[in-house]
Amino acid sequence: MLKAVEVGVLLLERAYAKINLTLDVLCKRADGYHEVDMVMQTVDLSDLIWLEETTERGIRVESNVSHLPRDSRNLAVAAAGLFMRYTGIEKGLHIRIDKQIPVAAGLAGGSADAAAVLRGLNRMWKTGYSLEELASLGASIGSDIPFCVHGGCAVARGRGERIEQVVHGFKPWVVLVKPAVFVSTADIYQALTPADYKTTPVSSKMVQKLYKGDFEAVGKYISNGLKATTFRLYPEVEQLGQRVAHVTNTKVHMSGSGPTLFCLAKTQSSAQRMYNALRGFTKEVHLSRFV
Repeated sequence: MLKAVEVGVLLLERAYAKINLTLDVLCKRADGYHEVDMVMQTVDLSDLIWLEETTERGIRVESNVSHLPRDSRNLAVAAAGLFMRYTGIEKGLHIRIDKQIPVAAGLAGGSADAAAVLRGLNRMWKTGYSLEELASLGASIGSDIPFCVHGGCAVARGRGERIEQVVHGFKPWVVLVKPAVFVSTADIYQALTPADYKTTPVSSKMVQKLYKGDFEAVGKYISNGLKATTFRLYPEVEQLGQRVAHVTNTKVHMSGSGPTLFCLAKTQSSAQRMYNALRGFTKEVHLSRFV
C-alpha cells in the first residue's frame, strides 16, 4: 500500500508514475472502449499531492505547472469531487500538485494524482474505505486510476480497471525519455484496426519472468500493441527511439500510448551513463527505478 504522511494540518500523498511492461489490445468493446490485457509497473518518478481542508467551500488547486487545468478536467479535482459526492462530505479543499511526472506522456500522471487524492482524502477524513473500494470508485473517471490506487505491479484487464496484483522482487533501473511532442491517446486507439488486436496476450509470460527476476527475459517480453500506431502517427517518436537505441546500445520501449520511451538497466551506474548520454537529446530525461 502507498502510504500518506500527515504534516501538521496538511496531508502529503505521493503519486507514482507507471510504465507498461506489456500492453495487448484484444478487441473493441460494444461500449466504445477497447479490451486490454497489460502488465503495469510503478516507478519512483512521482508527483507530490498536498491536501488541506479549508473553511471555504469548493476545491481550490495550485501547481508548479502553470498550464495544468484547475477544474474537473484535472483528474485530481474530479477525484476529489467524486469522493465528496460519494461520502456526502461537504468541506472545502485545497490541493497542491507538485508535478514531476511529465504531462500527457503515457505515464499515467493524471491518474496517479487522482489515485493519490482518493487515498489521501480517505485517510484525512477517516472514511475507512479499502483500496479495492477506492479503486472501484476511481474507475468511473479513469481506466488507469484503479491500478494507480494500488501501485506496485499488476495485470490490468477489461478497459484497465480489473486489477490482479503481482508481487515480485525485481528492481531494475529505468531511464525515461519523453519526446517534445503531444500524443493523443484517443487518436491512437481510434486509429487501431483489427490487425492490431492480439488473441494471445503475453502478460502471463511476463509475470513468470518478473517472479524469476530474469533481466534479459523481462526485456525480451516487453511489448506494446500501441507502439506501431503511435510511431506511424508520430514519426518523430520513432526517430527519437532509434537515436536512443543507437546511443545506449539497448532495447527501447514505449509506455502506454506514448510518447515516453524507456530503457531498463541492471545497475544504477549503467542507468546513470544512459541518462547522461541522453540529456542532450531532449529536455525530459528521468532516472528512475521500479517501486
